[in-house]
Amino acid sequence: MENRTIRPGRGSLIARLSENMSKPKNWNLGFAILAGKMIGLMVVVFLMMILPGLLGTEASAADVYTPHETAVINSLNTVWTLVAAFLVFGMQAGFVMLEAGFARKRETVNILVECILDTAICGISFWAIGYAFMFSTGNGFIGYHWFFLQGVPDTYGSTGVAILAHWIFQYAFADTASTITSGAMIGRTSFRGDIIYSIGVTAFIYPIIGHWAWGPDGFLALMGTPGNFLPALGQGFRDFAGSTVVHTIGGMVSLAGAIVLGPRIGRVFYRDDKTKGGLPAAHNLPLAAVGAFLLWFGWYGFNPGSTLSAMDFQGIGRIAANTTLAACAGSLTALLCALWIGPFKGKFDTGFAVNGLLAGLVAITAPCYWVSPLGSILLGGVAGIIVFLGIYLLEHLRIDDPVGAVSVHGFNGIWGTLALGLFASGQYGATGPLGADNSAPVRGLFYGGGWDVLKAQAIGSFVITAATLVVSLLLMYAVSKLPYPYKLRVEAEGETGPGGIDVWEHGAEAYHD
Repeated sequence: MENRTIRPGRGSLIARLSENMSKPKNWNLGFAILAGKMIGLMVVVFLMMILPGLLGTEASAADVYTPHETAVINSLNTVWTLVAAFLVFGMQAGFVMLEAGFARKRETVNILVECILDTAICGISFWAIGYAFMFSTGNGFIGYHWFFLQGVPDTYGSTGVAILAHWIFQYAFADTASTITSGAMIGRTSFRGDIIYSIGVTAFIYPIIGHWAWGPDGFLALMGTPGNFLPALGQGFRDFAGSTVVHTIGGMVSLAGAIVLGPRIGRVFYRDDKTKGGLPAAHNLPLAAVGAFLLWFGWYGFNPGSTLSAMDFQGIGRIAANTTLAACAGSLTALLCALWIGPFKGKFDTGFAVNGLLAGLVAITAPCYWVSPLGSILLGGVAGIIVFLGIYLLEHLRIDDPVGAVSVHGFNGIWGTLALGLFASGQYGATGPLGADNSAPVRGLFYGGGWDVLKAQAIGSFVITAATLVVSLLLMYAVSKLPYPYKLRVEAEGETGPGGIDVWEHGAEAYHD
């Protein structure tokens, strides 16, 4: 006879239920579960009652709030800003891994210590003078209040975000701009020279030039308004999360450093030797790839966090989606360029896959609030092509950029800023502490908006790009003329000796045989 599983009948089920219910511990468990469900239900009902009044929408953003409701909104916006700041700060781990992975083994320790010291130097300098130069009131070129964070208000401007939360968010941005630079100067920069130029970048170049676009009275931010720069233009310069302010500035400082330093000893360029030329092989591609994914993850604080508003929930979601799609498109097009038309065509190149996704992230950073998902894919795809062409352009010009920092951040920072004037879809206006205000949407050329937005973007990008490059060249040249050991470039023995710059500057190697 076939064996079958005998299922209990109704009578046996009732008997087992009666037996279980007769045990006191089961009653206690049942009451606990019931109480938990009731509490959860009450929490949901409570949130359904209060959230519609707190979440800013086009209809409710202009409502009058009680002091208690305003305090709740400000608290949520501050928490959101802090979470985003922590994500952006976590990008430093990504930069360290990416740069170390792309570099040669004998340059690894130098990269680790440089990135740590850049972060520490940036924190102190941005606390002392950088934040004051960038975000306090002053004139169109520089802020001149709040030095050492003295006399600051409780909240930043009309955002309602606690001022120190805003400081730490912007400090993470400043640290990003500084760390970008080190990638282009790997393997031949003296450590003392690195400290000197890092102070110059984080305390002066980044905050002062950044004030022009992001300061409360920056001349580019107020451009196109009566009584300010180019009033007839009717458009201000827009850079939502920093394609220009963070990435173009970082990229141009990188270019200046690479030009003044010159190439690493023994570096062979492709135009000089087509069999042995090109970037030296990365010593640890897994490390570089993981670093790229950490940077991608951190970008979800970089871009959505720039709303400074948890109330603009639709804007946050749109920005996160656009950021993702641009990175995907950039990685694909850069990889396909290397596969189809590069000097090493026929190979699926890891380096271009990594730099392509970073190029897409950089490009979407300025227009992320105003473009549609389709627009983000298109501009991200172009970014992948630009990073491919940019890396080979620098190779042709004999400029040694070990990680592609100039092409990723400099060239695509410019492209992303201009792309806003092309791809802004005409649906979205401005974010705010109470939600989105879409009463004055931004419309780019491809969506019937004409040339005005693109003109404003081109003017702002050109001004910041040119100013940063000129000032950075002067800074790097001045440091290069300092006496040893403070000059910009390490001694030749430090590059070519046993253990390379790691042993020369730090007395240590990343790996022991």
